[in-house]
Amino acid sequence: MQTLSPIEISEICDELGEAYPKSIEQVHGGEIHSSWKIEFSDKKLFLKRNDRNKKFLKFEKNCLQNLKKFINQENLVIPEVFAYKNINNVEILLIEWIDMQNFNQKKLGKGLGEMHLNSNESNPIMFGYPVEGFIGITHQKKGWEDNWIDCFLNLRIIPQLSILQSNVLDKETINTIKKKIKSELVNHEPINSLVHGDLWSGNVGMDENGKGVIYDPASWWADNEVDIAMTKLFGGFGKEFYEEYHKIFPLKEGFEKRVIIYNFYHILNHANMFGGSYLSQVKNYVKEIISF
Repeated sequence: MQTLSPIEISEICDELGEAYPKSIEQVHGGEIHSSWKIEFSDKKLFLKRNDRNKKFLKFEKNCLQNLKKFINQENLVIPEVFAYKNINNVEILLIEWIDMQNFNQKKLGKGLGEMHLNSNESNPIMFGYPVEGFIGITHQKKGWEDNWIDCFLNLRIIPQLSILQSNVLDKETINTIKKKIKSELVNHEPINSLVHGDLWSGNVGMDENGKGVIYDPASWWADNEVDIAMTKLFGGFGKEFYEEYHKIFPLKEGFEKRVIIYNFYHILNHANMFGGSYLSQVKNYVKEIISF
């Protein structure tokens, strides 16, 4: 079992202006970070620690703070960031501890829709993100494009294809899939929103009041549909979630095909991180997209 060093605990206490914690309890479940529930006299916090020598948690802090600007707190909760520290090349992020419950996902769907709408109404001009990020442990390229297709291909799909095992897809197939994605998206009018970016069921929940909670983001300014597409990749989202979301953003023609195109990004990422059966899924996605 990993432990926090005395130096790390001391610097955390200094940063928060707190005495030594009442309790420190390791929390299991994450594969990328080590996590703890840390309790002080008047607050409970979630502590994430990463020693991979990359700025994973700095990116997460940036995403959480930016997403929080656009939520309706009556329906959606994003953990508050209390502190970020880099101690001897070890990242530590302290965020609000939220007790999760099993409620229906009505407010989660409505709250996500409101977040997408509010961010869109801030009149974003470009697609992309201003800082280097990560999707899982894979690099997520920074940069801006004024065209959604260019953003999706240049900043997301092509970087993933460039690190894919060379024997999975040949150059001709890669060129074909890029052309097909362009042709499928050319008549689509994206709604530019600040998205969560990694919205699977393991990164959402409900609090004690039934409000939706989202965390562990990999945000960027993108078509709002990329978040909804990912909710369909691994399942776990109920009928009430989609009903509430689509009251704000009704389904558009061609959505079923775009779900596959947008989730191709995540399948590529999983293939690059884990290999195995995801390599076969990449080929299956390519066949399906090309057959549109």
